[in-house]
Amino acid sequence: MKTIHKHFVLVFLACLCASGLFAQNKAKLAKANREFDKYDYIDAREIYLKVVEDGYHSAEIYKKLGDTYYYNSDYVTAVKWYDRLLKTYPDNIEVDYYYRAAQSFKSLDRVDESNRLLKVYLEMGGEVPEVQLFENNPEYMKKLGLSPSKYVVEEVETNTKFSDFGPAYYGNQLVFSASTRDLSNFDTHNWNNLPYLDLFMADMDSEGHLSNLDDFSSDVNTVYHESTPVFSKDLKTMYFTRNNFTNGKAAADKKRTIKLKLYKATRTDSTSWGNVKELPFNNNEYSVGHPALSLDEKRLYFASDMPGTYGRSDLWYVDILSNDSYGLPVNLGPDINSKSKETFPFISEKGNLYFSANGYGGEGGLDVYIATFNPLGRVEQITNFGPPVNTPQDDFAFIIRESEKMGFFTSNRDGGRGSVDDEIYKFTEVCVMNIIGVVTDEDTGELLPGAEVTLMDQNSKVIEKVIADENASYRFVVECSTKYVLRGTKEGYFPKEESVETPDEGGVIETELKLKLKDPCPPNDLGCRLSLQPIYFDYDKDYIRPDAEIELAKILMALRLYPQLVINIESHTDARGRDSYNMKLSERRAQSTLNWLIEKGIEPTRLSAKGYGETQLQNRCSNDVECTEEEHQLNRRSMFIIVN
Repeated sequence: MKTIHKHFVLVFLACLCASGLFAQNKAKLAKANREFDKYDYIDAREIYLKVVEDGYHSAEIYKKLGDTYYYNSDYVTAVKWYDRLLKTYPDNIEVDYYYRAAQSFKSLDRVDESNRLLKVYLEMGGEVPEVQLFENNPEYMKKLGLSPSKYVVEEVETNTKFSDFGPAYYGNQLVFSASTRDLSNFDTHNWNNLPYLDLFMADMDSEGHLSNLDDFSSDVNTVYHESTPVFSKDLKTMYFTRNNFTNGKAAADKKRTIKLKLYKATRTDSTSWGNVKELPFNNNEYSVGHPALSLDEKRLYFASDMPGTYGRSDLWYVDILSNDSYGLPVNLGPDINSKSKETFPFISEKGNLYFSANGYGGEGGLDVYIATFNPLGRVEQITNFGPPVNTPQDDFAFIIRESEKMGFFTSNRDGGRGSVDDEIYKFTEVCVMNIIGVVTDEDTGELLPGAEVTLMDQNSKVIEKVIADENASYRFVVECSTKYVLRGTKEGYFPKEESVETPDEGGVIETELKLKLKDPCPPNDLGCRLSLQPIYFDYDKDYIRPDAEIELAKILMALRLYPQLVINIESHTDARGRDSYNMKLSERRAQSTLNWLIEKGIEPTRLSAKGYGETQLQNRCSNDVECTEEEHQLNRRSMFIIVN
């Protein structure tokens, strides 16, 4: 039975695979048929390139080629075609092409040429589009769910290939834990064979750069771990974490594990620390560590797995009383603590509680959280600090001076200098803006969800792309005091660009991208799809003029590239002259066009031609109606209809 069942499963899976492959191929074929039916197999860019290779060119060809690369951010190739356009057809260029060319040259660091073209653009009436600025209103920002700042994260200069973690402010210095720097005679702890941790200190400048690394104090450092200190405001009292080690002796729990304990030290002079005391609520059977002081220094927060803990470790506090006495430990409760791990508390200058936890979901591993309190001291809100501080790895031991918009934390994220363990990182708040808006139809105001919006720098280098949501909305987080370019694109619409210059304060810029609908091409009108210019004939003549050859070259190249393509040539005249004469004239012109393509090597079986005279006018210019020459020209046209 087992064998039969196994074979049945294999056959069943094989049938599933076969039916799946059939369904996939069927779906691909259906999609291909749909695209073929829409004539989307016609690649205009490829045709234009072949036309140029054959020696034909025009302003329109160069414009189209430049645009196809410009709007795909290929500025190197865009420059090639815009440059040819500027040099070959200087009198046949719209103002916007000077702007696009200027942006393309700038992206290649050809600044002089870019500036020259931009000057021409402005002289011709071009201008930078205006945007609407919103004030940095905190309530407005809150309503939008936006933040006016973000952080730049970088490693500190003092990291080593071993463990570095647990930074603490010590006046204008930073104290932290690190593996012993002198490795000539070190002991190792047993779980990862790394040197034991001691406290070190480094000078810290106004930008958070560290220098002059030195041992913190031989009175505090021992042969076991010391870490995560916190200092009183007068820098005379320190609480810190150490293995269960006092008076030269280590103590362990019943399982012979050496736990963590909290200690207090007092500064005896400018460099020495003494009177190291174990805090009375320590216990050999559980760990107590990672201290933090309240703003009034009357309460000591810490992490512990002592009895009463909800999960692996919780945040607790004790009241600091007189004469080195303390109140009973109090658990911060389920508003903070979960069934997992909460640790590394820090109280900021604004009274916010920062801590690390892995019980709230977040980015992964230990994440940094911030808890705010109401006037009664109850937790008001807990918020994940978010990336780039938080990552899928462990991020913890977070400290911040909010007034300086800077802080430090520890992480074992990828890319750190340490090859084994944790590293210390500095984060700096930088001013940012939020650019938001919607994409709409320029004529109707209709929302255009699904449009692509591209954010570029002032050199037109792409920074980010987003797809407008179901409300046609988009959003970018950008830097203050910076110039950007927004580009909106959607199938069937002309691309639209807007320039945005952000102010020097955080806030929101709102700009609407209004896209212009392209003139719709009938799906079988090859000339429209290739943007053919009118094919003109001299008065009462039917021969192909040189300017018409350039346009016919596009049709020729499409026929060469797509051997399955069969077309019908339809020629028309304006209403001037006798109806019967115009019918014959259009027939001769249609046949002349067909013969030109046959002479270039196209099989006659792929071509047909018919003249319609003045029977299908494009406008009001019928017999006896006064019209301009330009209006009459619209009726003198040849169309190339895809038959098969």
